[in-house]
Amino acid sequence: MAMNSLREFELLKKIGFIRTSGSEEELKAANILLEEISSIGITGHLENFKVPTSKIKKASLKVIEPYEKEYEITPYNCSVSTPIGGITTDFVYIEDGLGANLVDIKGKLVLINKGPDPKLYKKLLAAGIAGYITMCGTAMDEEEKTDITIARMREKNTKYGKVPALFMRMKDCFHMVRNKASKVKVELITEDIELTSHNVVVTLEGSKYPDEIISFGAHYDSVPFSTGVYDNGAGSVIIMEMLRHFKENPPIRTLKFVWYGSEEVGLLGSQAYLKAHEEELKKHLLMINVDVAGSILGKESALVTAEQSLVDYIDHMAKIKGFPLKVEQNIYSSDSTAFADAGIPSVTFCRFAPTGGAFIHTRNDVIDFLSAEALEKTTLITKEFSELIVNSIVFPIEKKIPDNMRKELDKYFNKESKKEN
Repeated sequence: MAMNSLREFELLKKIGFIRTSGSEEELKAANILLEEISSIGITGHLENFKVPTSKIKKASLKVIEPYEKEYEITPYNCSVSTPIGGITTDFVYIEDGLGANLVDIKGKLVLINKGPDPKLYKKLLAAGIAGYITMCGTAMDEEEKTDITIARMREKNTKYGKVPALFMRMKDCFHMVRNKASKVKVELITEDIELTSHNVVVTLEGSKYPDEIISFGAHYDSVPFSTGVYDNGAGSVIIMEMLRHFKENPPIRTLKFVWYGSEEVGLLGSQAYLKAHEEELKKHLLMINVDVAGSILGKESALVTAEQSLVDYIDHMAKIKGFPLKVEQNIYSSDSTAFADAGIPSVTFCRFAPTGGAFIHTRNDVIDFLSAEALEKTTLITKEFSELIVNSIVFPIEKKIPDNMRKELDKYFNKESKKEN
């Protein structure tokens, strides 16, 4: 069966609605994928897992010195509440979070340029901050056309403790700093809850080497406000096309196809799969992931978390086939990284749009910036590589994560060294 990008695009339209982690809409999208799988003549199933989040009951921030003004905010899910009635405290902009920025910040609400990495987060808590603000958007955003980020605090930070944490528009943060805001009143009342998310799973058993597994993955959830067609409905429909292809052309090795839920809140779907299938992982040889594709403006990339030999192989394949593909040894913040951390070589195929050419994590991730023709580019690259590897006479990829990539994975997942412990 030939690849059919128009069919991919039609499926992309079907799942092109907001489908956040653990929501009814995420489950609706999972069932649409199951229906598509059934139409191919295959049975898929759902695997559920719990995702932590928060119910927001109250969120307010008001500057009270040297002027009075209330600003719109959104709390981080899974941070922590203030006392009822809120707190009144000093406000300070700490810029880059360097040592000189962290002097005399105990008990203060601090503004930082971006969400703190674990190293900075640990320092902020040790300094005794009352809470922190992360900027989002740009200083030129129009409120009626943009949204304030909603995100979940990650375990690699919260293991050090929790403080009230929130997002604000950059334009409002700019206004506060320019007007020398010095004292604020903040109230966050949240309730920690759990929702149920789902992975969609299909198995095609290999005809010759059934105990050797290659998995295909793509996440199908979106962030709030976003239809998530670029990120990552596109990857989801591409691996559906891979499933169609291998159904018509039975593989000699076993293939797993998994559409992951809750990737956007910390790779929770892939991590849940790895935990639930721990024994099976001994059979996994490679994970092939697709995340962001279909942008009319863009360039094809492959990020390989494996030995350099796989980078070279994909690069040679692309040149031989005439694919304009940039290949590099790296990690990518997607489900492939969770697999690589578990010791399974991984590659992510993607199509990166130039800045402003397509959008992720905003209301502007819409299908207008995508096309079937652009989807086909990433699909063909993924198919060409997959077919060669899946049906190789001798499997050519060493099941090993090289030291340089292990170092990057440990940094990504904040695995502290023995010295730090």
